[in-house]
Amino acid sequence: MMKRFFVRLWKEEQGQDLVEYALIVAAVGLALITTVNQLSQAVVSLYSSITEGLTSIGASGQ
Repeated sequence: MMKRFFVRLWKEEQGQDLVEYALIVAAVGLALITTVNQLSQAVVSLYSSITEGLTSIGASGQ
């Protein structure tokens, strides 16, 4: 009985699509997290650069 159960379990492919879609969603999610992290660092750097530029303009009186 257990042997038939494991043979049937081995041959069934109903859950295969779900696992594949879950792996694709995980890969896309990881790519999005990495992209957003890098983009946020670039935005913070740009904001700091603009803030420093405005501060130097205000300090020099130009």
